[in-house]
Amino acid sequence: MKTIVHQANQRGMANHGWLKSAHSFSFANFYDPSKMGFGLLRVLNDDFVEGGMGFGTHPHDNMEIISIAMEGELEHQDSMGNKAVIKPGEVQIMSAGTGIKHSEKNKSSKEAVKFLQIWVMPKKRNITPRYDQQFFDPKERQNALQVVVSPDNTVEKGVKINQDAWFSLADLEKGNSINYDFKKKGNGVYLFVLEGEVELAGNKLNKRDAIGLTETDSFEIKSTGNSKLLIMEVPMA
Repeated sequence: MKTIVHQANQRGMANHGWLKSAHSFSFANFYDPSKMGFGLLRVLNDDFVEGGMGFGTHPHDNMEIISIAMEGELEHQDSMGNKAVIKPGEVQIMSAGTGIKHSEKNKSSKEAVKFLQIWVMPKKRNITPRYDQQFFDPKERQNALQVVVSPDNTVEKGVKINQDAWFSLADLEKGNSINYDFKKKGNGVYLFVLEGEVELAGNKLNKRDAIGLTETDSFEIKSTGNSKLLIMEVPMA
């Protein structure tokens, strides 16, 4: 097994007043040649947007874009005619394909919204753009793995991604352990600690720390404090 640990305080930090963002990988003005992504996982941004503010209409193409709401409500609008509000417990995916324009705005004029913005390189280029959004019951990830993203050619639960990738959420109580078995040989896993603290592969990880794991088929996660995890399995090339 090979591992790489990224501490929370090693992320690139951006403060635009209305937007505060922590970049796990090189993005915008943050550039680190050793952090250009993890396999085909290209972007993991931890965003905080003040009330009434947001990202104006802008384009994307040939990228799988996942948004996970943590707190507050994020308003989405795109050139396909989709209008939606992403709330905690929901996961949104936008397969940009041949091209799409969208905007993301904090629905509240007062309360901040916190969400994760994640980009994965697509398996097939220039597909017809598509959008999906689903709610996932937090009860189903109590001391268990809950798949929230899965490949578009499978019947597994989760919003569908144009890639051989699986995202899972898990809420573990202190003292509990769980095993993760890889879905596809040759894939890697990038585990991001949303809350709490865990131990795995001989490493102790705290809130917003991350670890990448490759060249293994499974690993065990031990929760040393009540924890919330995002586990992203992606192809490495």
